[in-house]
Amino acid sequence: MFDWIQNIANWLVYDILKMEAKNHLAEALNFFIYDTTKILMLLFVVIFLMGIVNSYFPIDKVKNYLSRHKLYGLEYLFASLFGVVTPFCSCSSVPLFIGFVRGGIPLGVTFAFLITSPLVNEVAIGLFVGLFGVKITILYILSGVLLGTISGFILQKLNLEHLLTPWVKEVLANAQREQDKFLKEKQPFIRRLPIIWNEVLKILKGIIPYVIVGIAIGGLMHGYIPEGFFEQYMSKEHLFAVPVATILAIPMYSNASGILPIVQVLVAKGIPLGTAIAFMMGVVGLSLPEAMLLKKVMSIKLIGIFFGVVTLCIILSGYVFNLIL
Repeated sequence: MFDWIQNIANWLVYDILKMEAKNHLAEALNFFIYDTTKILMLLFVVIFLMGIVNSYFPIDKVKNYLSRHKLYGLEYLFASLFGVVTPFCSCSSVPLFIGFVRGGIPLGVTFAFLITSPLVNEVAIGLFVGLFGVKITILYILSGVLLGTISGFILQKLNLEHLLTPWVKEVLANAQREQDKFLKEKQPFIRRLPIIWNEVLKILKGIIPYVIVGIAIGGLMHGYIPEGFFEQYMSKEHLFAVPVATILAIPMYSNASGILPIVQVLVAKGIPLGTAIAFMMGVVGLSLPEAMLLKKVMSIKLIGIFFGVVTLCIILSGYVFNLIL
């Protein structure tokens, strides 16, 4: 879908700037141009669509329903399953996170989506089947959905809403005021568009600097960290290989389709599959660029709690994979 963006990035870096294909700076710059263009396009489309949804979304009704009805954890499972069918990386999932919060969805349910969306999607599933077979693919899908469900449940029980940034709280307040105005005046869609558009621009203005910085960090890591750099720390002889692999993955940045070929190489070199998958989950689901984006919507403390809970769940799933495979 985004091949034309990659072609433009290649043209700019290799044809216009005359940089060599294997040059670290060229690879970092190519990655930056491609990911910045793709993610900004996704940001615009997603925020605009979520703006339309939120203008009609019955915030109070959703809040009342979720507070009055016990769903016995199914809401976290549904959010995780929704993450499976949305093909977003960790950075482009953040606008949907904002839209969920604006819509009155509980924070833990929103986290469940944010965790699962970059980990499990149709591209990752297709690659997994081709590289590791159907059995391991099914186990991976189940582990990704359970990871999002369990992490979201834990994070909800911690009552972390007060750790959202003032910017998000202002967005929430504006969303409620705007919807009250829409409902009171029963404005047709054409009259809602200017208000929705202004809100889109406001949100974009608030998060674009974080997107640029985050992708720049990811580009430098993509261009300068060699693929085999971490292999020595993930061999099966090390008892703590799984947590080490997960923690060492955090500075890296890639989507599932980009990291899966590396996982295949790691497994071929004798690294246990569970350790390699934990490394993949750490790269895809926990990254410094994602943390930079989340800084706009979460306090440092909340980001730390979020990363800590997800890291713990990834480590546990890695050990489980190593035991059953």
